[in-house]
Amino acid sequence: MRETYRILDANLNRAREALRVVEDCGRFVLNDPAITAMAKYYRSSLRELVDHLPKKELIVSRNIAGDIGTEMTSPTEMKRTNVEEVAIAACKRLTESLRTIEEYSKIIAPEVAVSVERLRYDAYTLEQRLSSRFVVGERFRNVRLYALISARFCAESSLREIARAAITGGAGALQLREKKVPDNVFLAMAAELRELTDETGTLLIINDRPDIAAIVGADGVHLGQGDLPIGEARRLLRPGAIIGQSTHSMQQAAQAVNEGADYIGFGAMFDTTTKDVDLVSKSLLKEIIETVPLPVVAVGGITDENVGQLVEVGCQCVAVCAEICADKDPKAATHAIRKQMPD
Repeated sequence: MRETYRILDANLNRAREALRVVEDCGRFVLNDPAITAMAKYYRSSLRELVDHLPKKELIVSRNIAGDIGTEMTSPTEMKRTNVEEVAIAACKRLTESLRTIEEYSKIIAPEVAVSVERLRYDAYTLEQRLSSRFVVGERFRNVRLYALISARFCAESSLREIARAAITGGAGALQLREKKVPDNVFLAMAAELRELTDETGTLLIINDRPDIAAIVGADGVHLGQGDLPIGEARRLLRPGAIIGQSTHSMQQAAQAVNEGADYIGFGAMFDTTTKDVDLVSKSLLKEIIETVPLPVVAVGGITDENVGQLVEVGCQCVAVCAEICADKDPKAATHAIRKQMPD
């Protein structure tokens, strides 16, 4: 039985240490409150599980000097090139340790094994969320419909209901776009959408406000021509965060590329109720798409009736606001546009 206690003690320590590594990544690297809270909660859950095990026997069984494993390392153990590799390796150690704890605790405390199994599945979710935070830029390239969510147009339903309907209808990313609300209200909206997008695995971009994006752990920020420079905004955001910029000409698009944007918004393509802007031609959109080495998001007055015109010139992604938010059936409105976009 002493051997069983040694195994449990070693893996409980390993799991706690792994969770601390993940928590620190979420807190200090990603500035992500959701991941930080998850890791902290799981560490607390692990401590509670230990209370159902014979803690004295676990500690007495510990034998560092006689542990042959302390002298064994794999060739890749000391090789980490970035914080992502450190954090993902910790997640792997966590799930492996939890599996060992689950199996060996069946011998002395079967009820603990059941709880550890649930915690192990939670750890897989934690790993998935952590991984997704590091690949948001790559994920944005696969977005075809970008829903711009604004309470100004959500007359029929709540902001959250509209956002959920847009996601269900096929939106791959949401942007919270609020121009005239107090900061505390904007922050509450952003936090609510971060909770929803975490749940659904959807990208969340905050319009204009890198500070709000940083606080809620959003996937990125969208900047206008008069907002903070891209480089300054990036200093406020976590590594890997997306920065998009609105552009209206080839010159502005080229400048956004040079300054380090991850995507550009281009338009307005059609008359729009959201703002008063000059229209750009579909031929210029085509030239931009063929020239700019970034995802190009067409924006402005896009509906299910005119989106086909943009697809014809090579458009891969469109941003839509009022057509979704103001519709009585935002899910159907989203789907009507998404189904015309390329897969």
